[in-house]
Amino acid sequence: MEYFIGVILSAAVAALAAWVGFDRERAFYPTVLIVVGSYYVLFAASAASPSILMIEIAVACGFLILAVLGFKKHFWIVPLGMAGHGIFDLVHPFVILNPGVPRWWPGFCLSFDVLLASWLAVRLRKRQIAG
Repeated sequence: MEYFIGVILSAAVAALAAWVGFDRERAFYPTVLIVVGSYYVLFAASAASPSILMIEIAVACGFLILAVLGFKKHFWIVPLGMAGHGIFDLVHPFVILNPGVPRWWPGFCLSFDVLLASWLAVRLRKRQIAG
């Protein structure tokens, strides 16, 4: 069920961004990548040890760097970063033991990330947004 909800929410965000015009702004998708990359920090802050919190912060900083590089240098880094976060969601439960992460979160976030990354890649390829 978490995958289905992630897909529906991602489609709704993408559709709303296109309809309202949010995605005409170059900063929109990099900002989404920064936000998506920071949720595990929130979960760690609420329930994990300081060492796990530091690991989650380091990982989130990696996604922040990808967002900034995508915004400043080559916009294709943004959908690649978003898809990369989906892969991170897939492996997270096996590599970082963060007790604050809800059991359903990795599947939800994986489906959200992959669909949004795909949507952005299609829009970039068709040049429907400024890349």
